[in-house]
Amino acid sequence: MKAVSLYSPYGWKAKIGLIVPSTNTINEPEFWRLASDGVTIHTARALLLGPATEASYFAMAAAVDGAAEEIATAEVDVVAYGCTSGSIICPLPELIQNMAEKTGRPAIATAGAVVAALRALGVTRIALGTPYVDFVNQAEVKFLEDYGFSVTSMHGLELGQTQEERRGIGRVPPEAVFRMARAIDRPDAQAIFISCTNLATLDVIADIERELGKPVVTSNQACFWACMRLLGLKTPTVGYGTLLEHYLDPIGPADWAVAPPTRKAA
Repeated sequence: MKAVSLYSPYGWKAKIGLIVPSTNTINEPEFWRLASDGVTIHTARALLLGPATEASYFAMAAAVDGAAEEIATAEVDVVAYGCTSGSIICPLPELIQNMAEKTGRPAIATAGAVVAALRALGVTRIALGTPYVDFVNQAEVKFLEDYGFSVTSMHGLELGQTQEERRGIGRVPPEAVFRMARAIDRPDAQAIFISCTNLATLDVIADIERELGKPVVTSNQACFWACMRLLGLKTPTVGYGTLLEHYLDPIGPADWAVAPPTRKAA
């Protein structure tokens, strides 16, 4: 057994532990589409009930601790919390620290991955599209501003008033995401950010970049990118945007945990 202690027949390059909201049906299949040979995805779920409220997000954050303990038993190499809004409403550093302590592995939450991705791209002015209700949109704008980004425009689909609406985010067609990206684009925006891990975006990232001539960051794309770069893996992923194809340098906590000195991170 000692001779094969490092062996994994499928995850021989990396085993990614992914914790998703229990209602999320998009994050896992998009991660699997991005995974190359030798990369596997192993998922746990954190219970999410009711409409989008601060209370529901904090209840889910509490469930993340148990999910992290479970996923640690799969001997994953990195653990990610696949919820953008949940890692914006709840304190990002605390979420990451708790997952790292529970698993003994490098940890990332989607909001931190987005910060790291935007910093890697060298952009500060972004156009923001989301499926969220207003209080989440406002929290996200503040979060991005706290980390030194300027939001040139923002549009939210106002989904999440009910549990069914929240699940319905996973049914928004990628073609609608494409149209939203064109609608939020502004001449002074250096990049487009489409937020939410339950929003299907992979099929339109490259089209949006070609159409608008600027990089596109989406929640699942950025989170998968961060997992690979946290592990120091330089395998490019082709077809899903500039970030995954060309930005291959390793990253660490300093790339998302440190906000500009004049601001306080959410």
